[in-house]
This record gives sequence, structure tokens and C-alpha cells, in this order.
Amino acid sequence: MSHLHVPDGILPLWLILVGWLATVLMLAVAMHALRGRERARTVPQIGIVSALLIAAMSTEIVPIAYHANLTVLAGIILGPAGGVVAAFAVNLILALFGHGGITVVGLNTVVIGSETVLGYVLFYLFVRLLPRHVGVAAGMATVITLFLSTSLSIGIIALSQINPAEARDMGSLNPHTLSFSNPFKEGVLANRIVTPEQEGGASSTLSLKRFAEAMYALGAIGWTLESLLTGFLVSFVARVRPSLLRQPILGAALAGGDG
Repeated sequence: MSHLHVPDGILPLWLILVGWLATVLMLAVAMHALRGRERARTVPQIGIVSALLIAAMSTEIVPIAYHANLTVLAGIILGPAGGVVAAFAVNLILALFGHGGITVVGLNTVVIGSETVLGYVLFYLFVRLLPRHVGVAAGMATVITLFLSTSLSIGIIALSQINPAEARDMGSLNPHTLSFSNPFKEGVLANRIVTPEQEGGASSTLSLKRFAEAMYALGAIGWTLESLLTGFLVSFVARVRPSLLRQPILGAALAGGDG
């Protein structure tokens, strides 16, 4: 939900440059942090998790125009540094397929990369409180992270001063009235790279306030679903491969229990 679907040529140049500058700095810090890790283990992990994120972000829950990011899961498994690298790779690949513009990769990396970092930190903080309920900790971290990253996306749209209706599709929700109409008209799931607004559909003018209300309304549903999915996956990993959840920073919190 937080991923910016804005095509090229819409956002102001200064905002695009700020996004790319922030991304370069984030990648520099991440690559420095990864220098001491075993490449034979780290590179395949980043590749596999990146592929999982691409699959998730390409599959839309049509009625609410929501696709899972699974970035909190990525942060938990890869750590903040690996998560940022994966976020950049995923955004670049999706942009090449038309899922947002190439020029927006920088801003999207900031948004999605921040989800991996914040999700990682919140997860291990919650695990300290609930050491035997890692699934619950992951779910809580997911909801908070996605709420904050969606707020960041709305802030970016506000700074850009573009028509918010050009930023993303709202599915079956009418953003002007905040009402649903025939939510299952186009099915439930769709593998969608190019979004409806990029296919040439006209966008009506939408106020930033109404856009934010629509984003939070749809997001609340999506965050709940994604938190359940992330919680289930983390619980499963904790049972079958707990070593994947033991990261250098804060990872000791899991020593007391992986269930």
C-alpha cells in the first residue's frame, strides 16, 4: 500500500533527486554493514527474499487495491542492511516492468527500505516483551510499520503537490465518498504489474485529505491481512529454521524462546 505507483514525469525533479540521494546514502551504509558477512550465505538470502517480495507486490487484492509488501518479513530475515539492498533491487525490477516509474525508484526505496529497517527493530523489541510469541510480535511490528510507511507515502504526495488521484488506484473504493461498489467485480486476486492509472485511465481531481482517508481506510484492511500472514510465516520459520531469525543486532532476544 505504501509503494508509490506514480509514473515518470509526474513528480517534481527536486523531490526525485532527494529520493535518489537518500537511496544512495542508505545503500552505502547497507553495503558497508554487509562487508563482514559471509557472501555465500548473504547473497542467496537477499536474492530469495527479493523474489518473494516481487511476487507479493505483483499480486493485488483487487477489491481493496492492496498488495502485500512482506518487507517486515524481509527485514526480520535479512536484517536492516540486507533489507535495504533487497528493497532497492525489488523496486528497480518492478519499475522496469512499469510498476511505478524509474525516476520514482529512489523514493520507493526510501519508503520500502524504511519498512525493512523499522519492521526489524520493532519485531525484536516486541520479542523482548513476548519471547514465546514471535508471530504476535511480527504481526504487531507489521501493523505499526505499514501505518508509518503509508503516512510517509502520503507525506511525499503532499510535498509533490500533484493530484493525489494520480498516485495510486483505489480499487472498488470511491475515494470521494469512501464507499465500496461491487468490490468483487474484477475478482479477488490479480497478478498486476501495470496499475489501472498507468493503463491510460483518466484521474479525477482528489483532495489530499480525502486521499489520505482512502489510503488509511484501505490500508487498515490490508495491514491486518499482511500482519496475519507475516505472523504466520515468522512463527513457521521460528519452528523449522530459528537460526534465520537470529540477527546480530537485538537477536539475543530470541534466545529465550522461538515459539
